[in-house]
Parts: sequence; C-alpha cells; structure tokens
Amino acid sequence: MPTNARATHKPKSIVTRSSGASVSSVERAMRVLRVMSEGSNARLTDIAAAADLDKATALRLLEMMVRDGFVMRDALTKQFSLGPELMVLGAAALRRFDPRPIVRPSLMRLVGEFEDSAVLSIPSGIESLCIDVEEGTYPIRANYLRVGSRRPLGVGAGSLALLAWLPEAEREAAIDILLGQLQRYPRITAGLLHERIEQARAKGYAVLLDVVVERMGGISAPILDPQGRPVAAISIAALNDRILSREVAMAQALMREAMQCQVRWAEATRPGARTAHRVGSLRTSGEPAGGRKT
Repeated sequence: MPTNARATHKPKSIVTRSSGASVSSVERAMRVLRVMSEGSNARLTDIAAAADLDKATALRLLEMMVRDGFVMRDALTKQFSLGPELMVLGAAALRRFDPRPIVRPSLMRLVGEFEDSAVLSIPSGIESLCIDVEEGTYPIRANYLRVGSRRPLGVGAGSLALLAWLPEAEREAAIDILLGQLQRYPRITAGLLHERIEQARAKGYAVLLDVVVERMGGISAPILDPQGRPVAAISIAALNDRILSREVAMAQALMREAMQCQVRWAEATRPGARTAHRVGSLRTSGEPAGGRKT
C-alpha cells in the first residue's frame, strides 16, 4: 500500500441540476469557480469536464474571469488557478466569521493524540466543504481530503455528521436530492444513509468505513450552534483498522473537542462579539450553549 492513501482522481462533476431549468452564464461561471476551488482541476479539459461544460464555453468564461482578476493563467503551462480578486472576496467573507481559529487547536490535539489526519468541514448547500486539515504523522495517511475539496453530504464521516444533525425535514429533503447525485459512490444508498444517521445520533458521533475509499474511513463529531444546527464537523481520517481498534477513545476525544468548540462558537457569535478579530483569543470554559441533540 502506498505511503499516502489516495482516491483515484478523475475530473468529477459538482453540478446540481434543477429538472427542466435553463443554465445561465452566471451559474456556469459559478460551476467553474467551484470546480477550481478543489485545486486539482487546472487544465481547461479537466475544468470543462468537471463543470459539465463544453471546452469552448469553459474557455470563454475563464478568459472573462482572467480579465477581471478572478482567475489567473500561467503563460507557460496554460493552466488556470484562482486569482487575487477571489482572495479579496474570501477575506471579506471571513471577516464576518472564520471558524478555523476556533477549531485549529482541536485539530492539533487530535493529531498529537492519534497521529492520523484531522479535518474541519463546514456545510455548503447539500455539500460538505473541507476548510482545514492538520496532517497526521502516521506513515500511511488518508490525504484524499484537501482544503477546498467538496463532497455531497453523507459522503465521508464529517459530511455524514453534518447531514445527521440537520433538522429532520431538511435532512430528508437533502437525502432525496443527494440520491440522484451519488453515482460515483455506489456503496452509498438511502438505506445506508438512514442506518448510519440513526447510529450517529444515538452515539453522538458518526463513523463511515470502507465506503468512499477502500480500507480507509473516518470518525467525526458535529459542532452545533446554540440552536442545535450543525455548523461544522471535526473528523479523523485513517485506515479502517486504526479507527476500529481505537473507536471509543477517538469518539470521546472528538466529542470533547466538539463541545469545547461549541462553547467558543457561542461566545464568538453572540450579539456584540467581535467575531473575526477576537475569535482566536477566546477562552474555552463551561458547557456548550447548544447541546448535542439526539
């Protein structure tokens, strides 16, 4: 087995279609940016394939975004990358609230305790978005999750935790939509999702093994806001055997860290708190304002 366990990479479509709806130029441009945010699609061919666009349309959109600074093109390789204007937009969004300073100490502690990679994910529509990764020190690492990578909710432990703690009506609506988009994950069915969601809510954490990547899996706990909604999830990605042999210890550590993050989240987002500027120095204490609902 190679040192780094990776999923076989193919350009993948991230398109969410509405039946019978026409696709606007704005939606096509958003598809292109979303595809590029994963960092692995830099060639025109790959971008067009993953965004479900013909090459001529993709090139036209990319050239427009290059002119406005949202995309850059390397003069030698002809490959594309995200541009500085998106950094400005991202910084503006994070000034509103950035969860990474809250959660990063937890990721570091989890890696220090278990040696496997720890991941922070947040919900984005019916997808899970990876926004931070603390690489593990164990020689065989599950590094198929990178900052910027996206997955449908329910695909992966962190993504499953985000789905499991949604309000029931929203969760069922999301599953109905997701079932039409899981062709790349044939082991994930409605029955499996409902079974794992029930188990997760009963235990307080989610486990998904050998479903997305052979012999690899994850274990995760949700971070809830004061109203009990999942705003993020922290997870450990590792070989199946390393999770199964230490599931209880990993689960306890994840739930402990998630509770601490919930306290700081509630403090950082309360009315009048200076979220983006104070979030990194907030003190962790007491019990979470939003408990773990089952």
